[in-house]
Amino acid sequence: MATKTKPHQRLGPRPLPIHLMAASGYYMSLIAASLTLKNGSIIWSPDLKPRAQDLMERLEALARHPHRKPSPKNQPQKNRTPKSLHADTAAPLQERSIDVLFTQAVEAEARKRLGAMLKGINIYRHHPYHRSVSEPDILWQEGTSQLLDYRPFRTGSESHRPVILIPSLVNRAYIMDLQQDHSFARHLAQAGHSVFLLDWGAPGSIEQTFDLGDYIARTRRAIDACAAECDTPIAAIGYCMGGVLALAASLGIQDRVDALILMATPWDFHAERPDQAKALAALLPGLEPGMTQSGELAVDVLQGLFAGLDPMLAVRKFITFAQRDPDGAAAHAFVALEDWLNDGVALAAPVARNCITGWYGKNSTEQGTWRVDGLPVDPSQWSKPTLVLIPAADRIVPPASAHALAAKIPQCLELTLPVGHIGMMTARNAQTEVWGPVLKFLSDPKGSVPQ
Repeated sequence: MATKTKPHQRLGPRPLPIHLMAASGYYMSLIAASLTLKNGSIIWSPDLKPRAQDLMERLEALARHPHRKPSPKNQPQKNRTPKSLHADTAAPLQERSIDVLFTQAVEAEARKRLGAMLKGINIYRHHPYHRSVSEPDILWQEGTSQLLDYRPFRTGSESHRPVILIPSLVNRAYIMDLQQDHSFARHLAQAGHSVFLLDWGAPGSIEQTFDLGDYIARTRRAIDACAAECDTPIAAIGYCMGGVLALAASLGIQDRVDALILMATPWDFHAERPDQAKALAALLPGLEPGMTQSGELAVDVLQGLFAGLDPMLAVRKFITFAQRDPDGAAAHAFVALEDWLNDGVALAAPVARNCITGWYGKNSTEQGTWRVDGLPVDPSQWSKPTLVLIPAADRIVPPASAHALAAKIPQCLELTLPVGHIGMMTARNAQTEVWGPVLKFLSDPKGSVPQ
């Protein structure tokens, strides 16, 4: 088996201009807001009021005694007056009012955080880590999609239930096999399961004409290939959007799928954040010219839409990364995940229209109006045991969205887990909190669900 290595040509975090504009715009708005101190219009949140009061008292003392530095005694490091307040400026210190000092403090902190973010990005882009794993075999291929076979990594003499892993269409499949020593697919194989991973690949000329129904049909053919190879029904494990595809595909071939596991799978797209979903649908006319020309929704457009869910995420994570030991395991795990995030996949234009208009705009899944092959995709018609795993800290799929799906499946065990959306595959506690329950369910699906 070959070993995969990737060149060190990092352009991320993608799309970099959006992340930089979001960060600079945010901090510029804070500096501008600080100017309202003079008229008392700043409204502090209850959590910040004590720290704000402490800062104001120290600023008042600094204004009265410009050459005396406030004593740091009994003050936490994060609450001490920024050093820049004592730096030379165009105006003598004694001529500066409290509101000016406050704005200078905000501006200094903004520069500090932006600098730390840029430092973290620079370290990431030049980090020596690259993904290198022993590659699985290929069982089946259709178009740009491959069915990766992890049976060579199976351990133990006893062969347990075969499983097919079905990831989302908008990210690379290797999130389920991220690192040699931290891989969901390899973990299942080492527990004795015959594991197959459906790697969608980037849309080719054929896939650019696909809608959701075409991808679901391909999913069924991949399941058929697994069941035929193993000569037994299999379990299907869908992750995020892959869970919706897994459910829709399995409904039509219930003789070949004997259990279903849905991980962070959305269903009610108007749960918790309906305005956000409708706002996404409203963007479709503006996206149409690019999709019409290229046949797909571009990777950077998709990345930009995800960035909109939490515009300051890149700032926080790269500031934290800049403080880590670059040679440590945590830094390597960060780079591995960030490389995957930046190695995105475009979405076929018809699929993008299906999802944006139908799922997000009309909430067709929850409303029961989403159809495949002319038939509604109805979770209540799924007759086999199902495990629904819901990350409590999911920022991408609101827990209520996934809960709505679990509530519709007759034989369903629902578990809420202390991880985030991507953390189901990458978190340090994923093996115990997520993969452990998966293995337990696979060992006895019928005995796991409430009767």
